[in-house]
Amino acid sequence: MLITDPWFYALAIPAFLITGISKGGFASGAGNTGVPMMSLVMPASQAAGIALPVLCAMDIAALRAWWGKWDREQLRILLPGAVIGIGLGTLVFGALSDAVVKIFIGTITLVFLARSLWLERGNRVVPAAVASKIKGRFWGACAGFTSFIAHAGGPPAAVYLYPLKLDRARLTATTVALFATVNYLKLVPYFFLGALSLQNVLTSLVLLPLAPIGIRLGVWLQGRMSDRVFYRIIYVLLAVTGVELVYEGLFR
Repeated sequence: MLITDPWFYALAIPAFLITGISKGGFASGAGNTGVPMMSLVMPASQAAGIALPVLCAMDIAALRAWWGKWDREQLRILLPGAVIGIGLGTLVFGALSDAVVKIFIGTITLVFLARSLWLERGNRVVPAAVASKIKGRFWGACAGFTSFIAHAGGPPAAVYLYPLKLDRARLTATTVALFATVNYLKLVPYFFLGALSLQNVLTSLVLLPLAPIGIRLGVWLQGRMSDRVFYRIIYVLLAVTGVELVYEGLFR
């Protein structure tokens, strides 16, 4: 029942370490590479099923590291939309092709980056955006939907959160709390949709030790660089992710 393909583990192990580092606070929300990488050797729906229990374990470790530091106002804005997105994802899970999902997520990511670079051209100081329920609920719904389909809710959430220019700890903690809630809400529909099969869960258990390792690496890295470097690394990671997703959606 357990997956034994060595190529699967060659992709899954580094993917989950990167994801854990992201959840630990380093380039928060930009490093969830598990499903895209595992999808190279299996259907995206199966990769999502394997990833979810591991992500839930990472969420517990990440919440312990960032407990109480999140922005309650932004969570109140984002979560209702995220719940709607989860509902929409439940309706279409398995119906959308991998290509469509990858192009959708990659396009959102690249549009966000282009907008950010345009606003900051010539080292312009861009004032922080004002919190908006309308924008937050919309992007929260996008994040809930893409998270349900491919555990890739980070870019849509970033479109709303990053322009607010929250300090690093608050940004990380808010992202952690948002996706911890989303991931645990996804467990019930994933179970009824058959994504948490015995084979998938057994494979998740094998990968589970990567959760605390990745989180601790992320916390360690997060506290050792400036805000400017921190956001530049986020942009680079999102750019690479966006281009790769669009490329795979169009040509693979």
